[in-house]
Amino acid sequence: MLTQCPQVIHAGLYYGPDTLKTKLCVKGKEMMYDLCKRMAIPHNNCGKWVVAQDDGQMQQLEKTHEHCQAIGVPTHFLSHEDAKRQEPDVQAKAGILVSPTTGIVDSHTLMQFLEGDFENVGGICAFQSPVTRITPLSSGGNSAPGSAGWEITTTTPEGEESSITAEVVINSAGLSAIELSNSILPPERHLIPAYCKGSYFSYSASHPKPKVLVYPAPRPGLGGLGTHLTLDMGGRIRFGPDVEWVDDPTDLKVSDKNLVAALEDIQLYLPGIDKGAFGLDYAGMRPKLGRAGVSQIGGKGGFQDFYIKKEEGFEGFVNLLGIESPGLTSCLAIGDEVFEILYSR
Repeated sequence: MLTQCPQVIHAGLYYGPDTLKTKLCVKGKEMMYDLCKRMAIPHNNCGKWVVAQDDGQMQQLEKTHEHCQAIGVPTHFLSHEDAKRQEPDVQAKAGILVSPTTGIVDSHTLMQFLEGDFENVGGICAFQSPVTRITPLSSGGNSAPGSAGWEITTTTPEGEESSITAEVVINSAGLSAIELSNSILPPERHLIPAYCKGSYFSYSASHPKPKVLVYPAPRPGLGGLGTHLTLDMGGRIRFGPDVEWVDDPTDLKVSDKNLVAALEDIQLYLPGIDKGAFGLDYAGMRPKLGRAGVSQIGGKGGFQDFYIKKEEGFEGFVNLLGIESPGLTSCLAIGDEVFEILYSR
């Protein structure tokens, strides 16, 4: 689902100091920029402005800045004069917090590189082969499930079943990860998947078009980061995503139900927009661990951290659940984390 995300390289502004999201986002950002530079993957360290329109939002920016200082993520405030000189069309009545290490990446080229790199070292990709069954194999006696490996059964598009065996299983199935986890773990450890759709809106007018990403001040409990302005490598801008809880993870029809509210939010920081230039673009799906700020696996204030864990009572089974934003930024660091879990701890 990397193609259905805004392709932002996040800096790690919004998550708690002791969370996997912060740890892996900060590490992953550095790894991502390094990889993109070495392998000529298109990217742009364009920076991000987080804008406040009133005193309450400004307090949120100050808290974010203090948090970033504590975890070593660079941010700074921008004066009104500098803001008007750099991006005269962006409005921030109370203040602007700049994240200079935020950027964008061409996720399609990134995926193609990672696939090729995997295959070059002997990996095999089996696309269009949905997993229908995962069976832990035991060595007998009191040995744990998976101690003798795993049997994974898949189905081809023609309906033919085939099986492979593996030493370990890493469940990184995105929107289907909880379903696969539930097929292996006992009922008392099952989770209920939650799906949060985000629709994006295109913008066809030639003005205004800022050269930085623009995000509204964070609003706790929203389920996302607000209707923000993102850029792609072609310089096109889009707005979104909104927040729409759905029951079907395949429901990727772009919704216009929140367009009017989104336009109102956008006009707060980009008042010169042409409303007639907006259109429906695409929708993505966030794999959540709970709805509306309520997490099934704990978390302070309903915060949902990444769930990356070697499951107790099983040999060689690592679950990756709730890998939403900043999952793209964190992807390389997540790979390192899983390797350490399996082989270094």
